[in-house]
Amino acid sequence: MQKYIGVLVLIVGVSLAAMSSFPSNTSRVAAETQQSTAAFDSDGKMKLPNPASFRRWVFVGAPLTPNGLNNGKAGFPEYHHVYVEEKNVDVYLKTGTFPEGTVIVKELTRVLNPTFPDGSRTEPSGRGYFNGEFNGIDVTVKDSKRFAKTNGWGFFTFGHHPLPYEETAAESSVTQCAGCHIANVAKTDMTWVQFYPLLRDKDKTN
Repeated sequence: MQKYIGVLVLIVGVSLAAMSSFPSNTSRVAAETQQSTAAFDSDGKMKLPNPASFRRWVFVGAPLTPNGLNNGKAGFPEYHHVYVEEKNVDVYLKTGTFPEGTVIVKELTRVLNPTFPDGSRTEPSGRGYFNGEFNGIDVTVKDSKRFAKTNGWGFFTFGHHPLPYEETAAESSVTQCAGCHIANVAKTDMTWVQFYPLLRDKDKTN
């Protein structure tokens, strides 16, 4: 009888050990495979991200190249408010690259009612540039299989104009977006990290 009890205890012990190792393996796999928030329709077009969601992601920067400083012909005259999910920022800060499935949202706003030739205006804080109305959304998605021809990133534009925006967007052509990224920021995972202190400086406060 004692022999059978000993065998039973051994079996239970092995089972518990196997079960205790399962969560750690699951966690490891989950960490390596980030679930993307990008959604596509049956035609392969990307669905417009929900502002109520992405505006709560990590805000990494807001570059600005106003018309007033570019002879009225700036390629991107709006503020570019750039958002990335926290889990993907964490991976970038540790590895220097974004994980598969990363979505980067660039929400555009016009410069607030310029009163000077350079596009600036005066407010209580002084003369400068301030955010005006919303004027578009651009999105990039990292998926090495889907976007293999453009260094693993897909680029989408939902309109550069006041609200409302298009509900879906086809992938932008290489000449529209990816080409510039390939030529200038291919070494930094196709992202303009030099404009985003949190990513560029690897959050040295921590």
